[in-house]
Amino acid sequence: MRLSKVWTIASKDFKTYKKKRSILQSIIIFVLVVSIGLPFIIEMVIVKAKNPPAAVLPGLIDAFSFWFVIGAAALPISIASYSLVGEKVQKSLEPLLAAPVTDTEILAGKSIAAFVPSIASAYIGALIFMFLVDIFTFSPLKYLYFPNWNIGVILLLLAPLSCILSIGINVLISSRSNDVRASQQFGLLILVPFAVVYYLAALSFISLTITNLLIMAAVLLIIDIIVFYIVKATFQREEILTKWK
Repeated sequence: MRLSKVWTIASKDFKTYKKKRSILQSIIIFVLVVSIGLPFIIEMVIVKAKNPPAAVLPGLIDAFSFWFVIGAAALPISIASYSLVGEKVQKSLEPLLAAPVTDTEILAGKSIAAFVPSIASAYIGALIFMFLVDIFTFSPLKYLYFPNWNIGVILLLLAPLSCILSIGINVLISSRSNDVRASQQFGLLILVPFAVVYYLAALSFISLTITNLLIMAAVLLIIDIIVFYIVKATFQREEILTKWK
């Protein structure tokens, strides 16, 4: 695999994404709703409960922190879907598929182009989230909640792995679709298991301890590897060139 070719493909997509309003809007909405909105919900809980017991807040904060895993999986959906289906619709994919690059180089370039803005947005949002949570919860907790090992595992392991999984699934779906909206709708299904984990944590049915987070990360890693080989084995550029209408 030639890294120069991979970076050329990724750079081309970066320039394209800057012109796509829907992609920019999804990133901005994520930062506003999750990074700013959730800390203010925590502040409302504190005000309404008139300084709730310190033992209550960590569970709520940890559950809200899991949104950065969900976000890391959600943000690449529109990007990864557009990278194949959108380019096909706009007649800009055929020159790439006909170019002297390998399937692996195409997939790697497209994946990097979806991964970088998605994970960067999640990290920027997490910094804002942690800053606001520390401000709002310092009085009842009597200490700064962030940074801690939980958010470290979430941001350094779970978020990147969920992002990679989402990209792989959406590339697989979009390589078999010729409609951007349909591809994105199917891609949203990847969020279901992450949403289930969040609700179970929010309802205190499971605890987002370091051990549990590491187990989730290990499971995601295994699934990522499996999806990678499936995508690599099923991505057929000749079929895309000849059969897409």
